[in-house]
Amino acid sequence: MKKVEAIVRHFKLEDVKNALTERGIHGMTISEVRGFGRQKGHTEMYRGTEYAVDFVPKVKLEVVVTDANLSVVVETILQTAQTGQIGDGKIFVTDLSNVIRIRTGETGEDAL
Repeated sequence: MKKVEAIVRHFKLEDVKNALTERGIHGMTISEVRGFGRQKGHTEMYRGTEYAVDFVPKVKLEVVVTDANLSVVVETILQTAQTGQIGDGKIFVTDLSNVIRIRTGETGEDAL
């Protein structure tokens, strides 16, 4: 099993969610996050004053999938979230040793 964490732009979240759902991927966690990468933030004007925004708001999407579905999830997120501009985000893939469904006690892939 794998955990896929994707940091994407806010306006791409609905597109990514719909694309994953169409491919049979259900269950995800969404978090509002802020950070920066190579873009190192940006400057904005507010009431005539320029100020620096060091941490750019993004959305973190977390999906736990079987090894068989990993490539589908990664490709779907890549194709859907990409704008070609700096700041499109990142995808992180990590191994999971176990998953346990609290309600039933099911473990492993049965818990997904």
